Amino acid sequence: MAGKLIFNYDREADILHIDKCQPYPDQESEELGDDIIARLNPVTGEVENLEVLFFSTRLLRKELFELPVTGELRVSN
Repeated sequence: MAGKLIFNYDREADILHIDKCQPYPDQESEELGDDIIARLNPVTGEVENLEVLFFSTRLLRKELFELPVTGELRVSN
């Protein structure tokens, strides 16, 4: 998920949305475990959006909060 990320919290649904682009109907969904949903580009399989369910309860836990995804660091000259 390189590039600009947009974080949006839906208080009513208790979901943290992490978006690289606006969600769209053709995206595929994959459960990553621990109530985290990835929205994937249907052509490339790239993660474009993440949904972290039950976000507020995660903040109350004592253990470290981690997302089960890997990223890529790009350095521009």
